[in-house]
Amino acid sequence: MSADRVVAEAMSCVGTPYRHQGRRKGVGCDCLGLVLGVWPAVQAQEPPEPGPYAMDWAETGGAERMLDAARLHLREVPPAERAAGHVVLFRWRRHLPAQHAGILLSDERFIHAYQGHAVTVSPLGPHWSRRIAGVFAFPSD
Repeated sequence: MSADRVVAEAMSCVGTPYRHQGRRKGVGCDCLGLVLGVWPAVQAQEPPEPGPYAMDWAETGGAERMLDAARLHLREVPPAERAAGHVVLFRWRRHLPAQHAGILLSDERFIHAYQGHAVTVSPLGPHWSRRIAGVFAFPSD
């Protein structure tokens, strides 16, 4: 599977409205739903089921649920080796668990969904770069 395929599939989701726990292109998705929605197109199988989660799920228990799940189902990549097609996880503050995900389009841009916005492309500037908690490749990458 190529990075181009991951990027193309993710880009096809641009404009999808934000919907908590959604993962359907054109209908609605959240940040995790974007990754899970891209998964079948690039892995030729359904993604692992995350189970229900609250909008503030990562802050309520303090556990690294998203980061632990990524380590279980994806292949971790050193942050310095991040590239297009990789999944990137973010934490809002150093003491908080990772709770946001996106897919890199390049070393300078990524695609993600967040509350109040549709799936969108954003620059990976200092605001986002300093919040990176982990970088991952899809298993067959």
